[in-house]
Amino acid sequence: MKSPYPEEFNRQAIGFTASLHFAPTQKAADALLKEGKDPEQIFVTGNTGIDALHYTVRNDFYHPETEWAKGSRLIAVTAHRRENLGEPIRDMFRAIRKIVEEFTDVKVIYPVHLNPQVRKIADEEFGGCDRIHLIEPLDVVEFHNLMKASYLIMTDSGGIQEEAPALGKPVLGMRDTTERPEGVEAGTLKLAGTKMDDIYRECRRLLTEPEIYRRMSEARNPYGNGTASIKIRKILEDIDA
Repeated sequence: MKSPYPEEFNRQAIGFTASLHFAPTQKAADALLKEGKDPEQIFVTGNTGIDALHYTVRNDFYHPETEWAKGSRLIAVTAHRRENLGEPIRDMFRAIRKIVEEFTDVKVIYPVHLNPQVRKIADEEFGGCDRIHLIEPLDVVEFHNLMKASYLIMTDSGGIQEEAPALGKPVLGMRDTTERPEGVEAGTLKLAGTKMDDIYRECRRLLTEPEIYRRMSEARNPYGNGTASIKIRKILEDIDA
């Protein structure tokens, strides 16, 4: 359970005590069945995080950072995972800087995690590059709208792998494993690993090969269509009836 941590640990710990399981996908439901969960307590609903986008993403949203990025191919970056601290995250940042230096129409916005180790490496690797903005963490409304304004997302996070495809944004995962394999299978997510050359190569393909970008941006999001909350409410009402 070393990776992905803590997501898988949290899932198993919560699942152990839960009496109802609302799985985002059939694959997730199948995993619960293999763990011995009661099939009558498992329901495939999609992810409520996709539902939230209907309320947070707005056409009239304004933020000075997205205004700064207008007219560019904006890359939104998140990076903070414990297993990536040290050389892996330094490699990620070097790959991103290499991309920015090669493509003059690319800008990067990175809401930097509060971890002092992450901030130190980010300052060292991104310092002096005027097309990379290191900003303070955003709230959920701000970040959802940042994703909407982006050309693609580069991340080692988890939930973003589900949210960004709902906005038609390709996700480049800077990690070796994911607890969300459905995204890889659906084509919304590409795992690039944590090596500089691999991340650079996969990002460059999305910037230079329109067909690859189109396939990823138009792939069907396997985590639902924004109706998970309605499905869950109906299930709970039926149980209480």
